[in-house]
Amino acid sequence: MMTQSVQALTIAGHDSDGSAGMPADLHAFFIDGVYGHGILTAAVSGNSYGITQQQIMPAAFIKEQFRVLGEDFKIKAAKTGMLANDDVINVVADSYDPAKFGPLVVDPVIITKHGVMLLEPSAYELFRERIIPLATVITPNFYEAQKLTGLDLRDDEEVLEAARQLDAMGAKNVVIKGQHVEGQTTPVRDFVSLANGETFWLEEDYIPTNRVNGTGDTFSAIITAELAKGHSVEAGVRLAKRVVHQAIQNEIEIGHQFGPINHWAGQTAATQ
Repeated sequence: MMTQSVQALTIAGHDSDGSAGMPADLHAFFIDGVYGHGILTAAVSGNSYGITQQQIMPAAFIKEQFRVLGEDFKIKAAKTGMLANDDVINVVADSYDPAKFGPLVVDPVIITKHGVMLLEPSAYELFRERIIPLATVITPNFYEAQKLTGLDLRDDEEVLEAARQLDAMGAKNVVIKGQHVEGQTTPVRDFVSLANGETFWLEEDYIPTNRVNGTGDTFSAIITAELAKGHSVEAGVRLAKRVVHQAIQNEIEIGHQFGPINHWAGQTAATQ
């Protein structure tokens, strides 16, 4: 007799080296015991040295992926990744239906953890207007939180204010991930603001490594998987922090320069 597996969805770009984007999301779903579906928004050609080209999917193709998945599968939670331009943002906002796809985790893949821009400049305001209000959880990194709020985030009070602004934009739960700086000696601190008014910080030691590709994708995907299982946002965020830390701490040798985090090691935290 077959049992129904918990299912989640990633709406993201595909990285050809498997380190980030949709591949990282699917790895994360798998280690957390959830079956993953994917709606492809873009594809990039790259390896451990960098990205050479990208191809954005046509809006009609993205819309059709939403349609066919929604007709067939019992998806309990979803997440976004790379939404590269206005057309992609609009079709995702128009096609996302909570009744079919569950709560939405928005990973605003707009600026890398090193400050490199990924979203077309014209699309930032549209992202604020159309995607953030759909978010059950939003998980910007330090630079993304700066860009979305216009704040410098120089101290804890500004981080709190950024969370308040993201909440005012419509995000129900906010996680602002701490800045990573080469040579850092202090822990990486993430600020969490929940819909029930509770706030807290999560921290882990900074690990100096160039094997961090897919960190943000995995973090948001674990939260998505936990929501699909019916667990709370807080439980999902706390587990995601543990999984990612384990995956960074235990390096894996893939590629010659910038490499992926180790999902096999992260699985240990996910199954504890």
